Amino acid sequence: MSETPVEEMSFEQAMAELEQVVNQLERGDVALENSITLYERGAALKARCEAKLKEAEEKVAAITLDANGEPNGLKPVEGL
Repeated sequence: MSETPVEEMSFEQAMAELEQVVNQLERGDVALENSITLYERGAALKARCEAKLKEAEEKVAAITLDANGEPNGLKPVEGL
């Protein structure tokens, strides 16, 4: 597991570590206490990935389209 705080990770970093956590848990060769720690880390990583995806979706949604459905500019999205 990375020592990087989850809230500082990029989507790609969080996803890669989440995959490692899932693989470790699926193998089943981790002690119970470590499994709990891994599960908690995995839940935080999942939440980070979801937040970063939502942020990206909001940016994409901010692209405005003309009458033909072609992108013609951006509208500001509050908070981004």
